[in-house]
Amino acid sequence: MATRIDKKIIRYSVVKPDGALPVAENLAPAVQQMHESLERPDVLPGATYKVKTPLSDHALYITINDVVLNPGTEHEIRRPFEIFINSKAMEHFQWIVALTRIISAVFRKGGDVTFLVEEMRSVFDPKGGYFKKGGKYMPSLVAEIGDVIESHMRSIGLFKEDGLDEHQRQLIEAQRKKYELGMKAVEDTAANTFPPEATLCSKCQTKAVISMDGCLTCLNCGDSKCS
Repeated sequence: MATRIDKKIIRYSVVKPDGALPVAENLAPAVQQMHESLERPDVLPGATYKVKTPLSDHALYITINDVVLNPGTEHEIRRPFEIFINSKAMEHFQWIVALTRIISAVFRKGGDVTFLVEEMRSVFDPKGGYFKKGGKYMPSLVAEIGDVIESHMRSIGLFKEDGLDEHQRQLIEAQRKKYELGMKAVEDTAANTFPPEATLCSKCQTKAVISMDGCLTCLNCGDSKCS
């Protein structure tokens, strides 16, 4: 049945069936992304790491603070926001301040910031590197700062674990136990979890390569010359 309209139409609305939701309620909220214009919250979660190197009598204290995006939703993610490095040692003060400001700016820029780790770990000191606790070789102090950043990024889920598969882990663990049964107890195992005669692995830069069944095998990453 047609209805005649004699007045000018100034507004209208659509009648919806009972139970229908307005269109606005069906729209998903925008997912917040990291960007340089993001305002710093008053409180940030973070962690502080102590780094003691043979290059200095004083330790470095590296603090990395994170920002939580989209909290309480399925898109919640934790991203590094800023970094600070403190130490009583003043010989590296100038370049450490510059380095932390640049790294913090890259963090706030957004996108994939994991490339920083590889760039920093590739820095070599012309005076030579050193072995940190656990037997891992550090080519420079900058490389060790990059190693700390990688550890932090792994703890907040930015790095996916790319280690060995389950079968390889079981094989390495079995070989490790077999080798340890024939070894004498080491008096101080706190400084190094690998046998004292282990050599440096070219793949993971850890002193964990031993000879098992005639093959040079790394007990840390599983790299083998016979595989």
